[in-house]
Amino acid sequence: MPVQIPDDTDFTSFKEQCENHDGWTARYNKGSVTVWCRDEECKTVQKLKMRIACKDVTAETLYDVLHDTSYRKKWDSNMIDTHDIGRLTVNADVGYYSWKCPSPLKNRDFVTMRSWLPLGNDYLIINYSVKHPQYPPKKDYVRAVSLLTGYLIQSNGANSSTLYYLTQVDPKGSLPKWVVNRVSQFVAPKAMKKIYKACQKYPEWKRKHNPNLKPWMYPEQNTLPCISVADLTIQRADSLENIDESSLNEEKQAQHHSDDEET
Repeated sequence: MPVQIPDDTDFTSFKEQCENHDGWTARYNKGSVTVWCRDEECKTVQKLKMRIACKDVTAETLYDVLHDTSYRKKWDSNMIDTHDIGRLTVNADVGYYSWKCPSPLKNRDFVTMRSWLPLGNDYLIINYSVKHPQYPPKKDYVRAVSLLTGYLIQSNGANSSTLYYLTQVDPKGSLPKWVVNRVSQFVAPKAMKKIYKACQKYPEWKRKHNPNLKPWMYPEQNTLPCISVADLTIQRADSLENIDESSLNEEKQAQHHSDDEET
């Protein structure tokens, strides 16, 4: 299937999914964080939505943090590797991301086409999985599929914002129930809080690390090689190996180590 770069209609549709809670069930609601899942999909990790209120972080800072791959390596402890592969347009690129799954599950990786758009007081970033000829599945990872994943950042004034994260992912495997429960009850809210903390520290970090370099805002700074949409195809889930991890038991020691981990 051919790859299409999202247009304004796609971004508007994504925003509506973030803001409209019909058909969603709240699985976690504490403090400034809420996590929902789709009613018909609560037994899977396929579709989750999260929201966090960031009372002392600007929308612009959130937008920068979510784009800045150099900074991500400082705060995202679940990430194994991430890098940009190439650019498609001034507001679309292709990238690679791999992340640690709870032990004893196999780690997952993605190749995605990402697109972004400032829209009034909002900022949006969305992605979905694609095939790139130079990035086939690796033997040590399960190649997962992002059907639609992204962020909606809303400005609430001079120094306040709200962040939505919506993800619809096929993890390419039959997962045990403890993974599904742990994602919605622990992993997801912790991830949102981690982004918030990273945003609070970002302005000081950025002042010391190429403070004027923001290719997501200034396309003329982008030095990635140009790639053609014609070289990409949509990554279909049914073309990838499906593994059954549903019988794996949670490793308590590994869980505690992961739970206590802080950036």
